[in-house]
Formats: sequence, structure tokens, C-alpha cells
Amino acid sequence: MSDKIATRQAYGETLAKLGATHPEIVVLDGDLSGSTMTKLFAKAYPERFFNMGIAEQNLYGTAAGLALSGKTVFASTFAMFASGRAYEIVRNSIAYTGANVKICATHAGLTVGEDGGSHQCIEDIALMRVIPGMTVVSPADAVSARVLTEKIAELKGPVYFRLGRSAVPVLYPDDATFEIGKAVELRPGNDGAIIATGVMVAEAVAAADRLKEEGLQLRVLDMHTIKPLDEKAILKAASETGGIVTVEEHSVIGGLGGAVAELVVRKQPVPMAMIGVNDVFGQSGKPSELLVAHGLTADHIMEAARRLKQK
Repeated sequence: MSDKIATRQAYGETLAKLGATHPEIVVLDGDLSGSTMTKLFAKAYPERFFNMGIAEQNLYGTAAGLALSGKTVFASTFAMFASGRAYEIVRNSIAYTGANVKICATHAGLTVGEDGGSHQCIEDIALMRVIPGMTVVSPADAVSARVLTEKIAELKGPVYFRLGRSAVPVLYPDDATFEIGKAVELRPGNDGAIIATGVMVAEAVAAADRLKEEGLQLRVLDMHTIKPLDEKAILKAASETGGIVTVEEHSVIGGLGGAVAELVVRKQPVPMAMIGVNDVFGQSGKPSELLVAHGLTADHIMEAARRLKQK
């Protein structure tokens, strides 16, 4: 791990670069381009950028219309507004029609920090993965955010792209490769598996590295794509390690943990633990403080992994 960079920053920079090679890309924003980082595209290609104002339903309705007219549309706002306020439009105007809209939602999860529970969206993965035909992607760091932005630009159809506000450790080398729907194994091991997504991948890696010092080899999977889920990697981990800990900056209800459990209980039952937000709203605080308060740290992951090993 090296410098810290926010995934939203990497997304904005990559989107601006894609504008040069993809004239079909248009970008919409809900009056938050300075925060979502679409301002970089807006500066380079003002004729292909549209500020839709604080009107998220109109934002995604217009995005659907542009996509159905042949454009590749990146439409950004905060996760709370994209998945919450505009849900019916996302479902019916974008997903139901198969529109080529990339719903690039920043400021997801507890690490929104001081904005508090009203803006800390911890339900969005559950809401988006239940929509038929919706691809759900949650990059772990700046490198994966950059590559996966490029990947979703080429992918036809609706995508929910989950991005964070806070700077997070860079886990991958610049030449790392990623494939939609394929997990990345960051640490090998057969004493249990930690399956993490988004900004929690760094904590999962830290936990595995510290457990190794105790003689436990934990496999770590970066499940950057939550839908379609990499069933092969999960079932292999379940079979070979005998226990799974899922880790997400999201509610334990309906998110990554739920998706993994739905698969494992049907095809390869093993003991599981779910690290996430336990059916409560967030509160205002520094991101690091909130992760501690809600049990989303390497220490908590280590405790869960040890308990599974004892079963």
C-alpha cells in the first residue's frame, strides 16, 4: 500500500481521458460536479456536459433518453440521491429499458464522515443489485477505479458504480488488470477467506497480513463486482478454506454479505461472518472514527476470522 487517493478522484480523471477517445460519451451531474469530480470532464468537453441541477429524477430520466438515442451516459451524484431519490427512475427508465447509463455514485458509505447519517448511504448495494440487469461495481482503490471506469465505458447496459469520498490506500500497481464479474485474489490462504468490497478491501488486507504473523493464512478476495457475482471464486474459497468473512461499508442486510450467503447456502455451506453496518443509521464523525464505532476495522475482521477458525 502506498499513497492515499479517493476513488472518486480516479473516476473523474479517467472519465476526462475517455472523453478524447469516446466521442459518444456524455456526462450529466446533479449540481455536484466539484465533489463527484465530473468537473474535469466538464472543463475538457463542455459541449458534452450537462448540469441537471438538484433534480435527480430528471437527471436520470434525461440520462435514459440520451442513452436510448445512442449515447454512452455517465450520470453522477451522491449515492444517497442516485439510489434513493431517483430509484424509480433508475428502475423503470434505465434498467427496464436496458439503457446504457453508468450511474456513478460518489460519497457512498460511512466514510462520507461529518455529513452524517442522512448522507451516509449504506443501503445502495442492496437496492441496486435487486434490479434485473443492473451491474454493480465497487472499486477498492484508485487503480481499480480507473481501470473499472474504462471497463464500464465499454460495457453495454446499466451499471451502478459505487465510489467513496475519502482518500484510501492504493493497493494495486498501475499495470493491474481487472475484469467485470471476476474477483481478484490479493492474498492466498486456506485457513479461511475474507471477501471484501470497496474501501474495506484495504482493511481486509491489513487483517490478513497481521493474522499471518499469528500463523493463519487467510485468503483475501477483492469482490469489486457484486453483480454479476464471481460465484466460481466464492465457491472455491468456501470449499478450500472452510469459512468466509464478508466485509463491506454497507448494511449487513442485502449487500455483499447477503449476496455471498445466498450463494454459499445453496451450493457450498460453510460458517460465515458478516462485517458491515448492523441495521442502524450512521452518525456524524471522522471516517476513521466511524469505522471503529461500527466495527469496520482490521481488528474486527481478525476477531471474526479467529472465531470462524475455532468452529
